[in-house]
Amino acid sequence: MIDIGVNINHSYFLDDLDQTMIDMQEVGVKGMICIASDLAESKQIQVLSQKYSSIWNTIGCHPHQAKTWNNESKSQFSALINYAKPVAIGETGLDYNRNYSTQVEQFYAFNEQIELAIEHELPLYLHERDAHKEMIEILKKYPKLAQKSVIHCFTGSRVELEKYLELGLFIGITGWVCDERRGADLQTSVPHIPLDKLLIETDAPYLLPRNIRPRPKRNHPKYLPWVAQEVARLKGISLEELAQITLDNTATVFGIRI
Repeated sequence: MIDIGVNINHSYFLDDLDQTMIDMQEVGVKGMICIASDLAESKQIQVLSQKYSSIWNTIGCHPHQAKTWNNESKSQFSALINYAKPVAIGETGLDYNRNYSTQVEQFYAFNEQIELAIEHELPLYLHERDAHKEMIEILKKYPKLAQKSVIHCFTGSRVELEKYLELGLFIGITGWVCDERRGADLQTSVPHIPLDKLLIETDAPYLLPRNIRPRPKRNHPKYLPWVAQEVARLKGISLEELAQITLDNTATVFGIRI
């Protein structure tokens, strides 16, 4: 398995990254994609991916940080890509749930990152909250790009899932699926995700699977097997089959080969 979504820029991980890697690999998680939310994080995790063979990185600007995007940002991110190509552009997209950046700022940053993905032939690593309709309308303009991109941390309804699948998006599932309080809609949706569009992630240190006992304080890529086990149960397949399928899909989307 590979964890396709880790927010590595926390002292919880960085204070002893070697141990983080050991703990992850001891449970069969062979590597992780570390996701960026702004230029500084993009630079930080690009360095880590050069040092550790089991870390891959994205570069991009999260919609929360869209207010930091300016007329120099696109060239700055292009320089990073030309130095060491990431596996995707993102975490990018739209978030109307909190609106830490205005919708105008989010549209500007998102559209410029779409241009970056097209220019550098990279998939989009997408974030969406309470902006499903707007996201669909934008991605419809770029069908080839959508077909090789990922909606990260999908938690939506069956209807939303079908709209994303119509675009050809890959679907990232987190520990939300293990949440008996909030995960009912997602648990209903997972059986309808085609196996060749399915990816798994922790979004660590967030979204700790609630079925882990004893309950840790924070999520970690070493807890990816809990996500995988629940997704395998919902799909009616073995954990081993689920692990291989998602590993193959990770290779298809991100070009990662173990």
